[in-house]
Amino acid sequence: MSKTAIQGSVALVTGANRGIGRAITEALLERGADKVYAAARKPATLADLRERHGDRVVPLELDVTDAAQVRAAAESAGDVEVLINNAGVAVGGDLADDAILEAARTEMEVNYFAPLHLLQRFAPILESSGGGAVVNVASVAGLSNFPFFPTYSASKAAAHSLTQAARALLVDQNIAVHGVYPGPVDTDMSKDIEMDKATPQDVANAILNGIEAGVPDIFPDAFAEGFGQQFQASPKASEEQLAAMVAQA
Repeated sequence: MSKTAIQGSVALVTGANRGIGRAITEALLERGADKVYAAARKPATLADLRERHGDRVVPLELDVTDAAQVRAAAESAGDVEVLINNAGVAVGGDLADDAILEAARTEMEVNYFAPLHLLQRFAPILESSGGGAVVNVASVAGLSNFPFFPTYSASKAAAHSLTQAARALLVDQNIAVHGVYPGPVDTDMSKDIEMDKATPQDVANAILNGIEAGVPDIFPDAFAEGFGQQFQASPKASEEQLAAMVAQA
């Protein structure tokens, strides 16, 4: 896989206003990206970044589930070289809950259909500039289902599968496609999870290191590294380990 330089690049980050997306945006700027389109549903939440970094930050209103806004983003950000699909949601719920189907649909819309739509819109832009990189922030839960988060895991599995397909289909266009598989990270999304968590800043820097090194599958924290090694050795053993966690709960 080709390597992508961060310094001097133009990037777009979805979900840039908080958590991993915020940390990725700041890390891109620190490493010398020329411009970062910082996309969020409420661009006003990015005002402080704009104040600190001036024209290098371009706040972009983007609800990733809104087709019109995705189309408008592609029209206004036609110089993007690095697309980072970071926006995500975890609704959760027990499989027996009446609301689980709606939760699953929401997670699929944000975690799978949105990256697919953004990829569709931005791949031609990357190709026209001679290539670039697409980065899909998935989860270790997309490799083997975490039964405490069954529908979230399924949506991230779909994102993982999309990443594999895009990698094969876009290689001839000189577009590198990276999958990112974090473990627990200290963000609002994981505030109720009682586990050791990586910081968003450490995860962001590991992601950018992987992009610059041309690593296809990026495991950006200690938990992710360990789980990734186990999964690669035996997917079935990983499934059984996660099932045992449910039995012990």
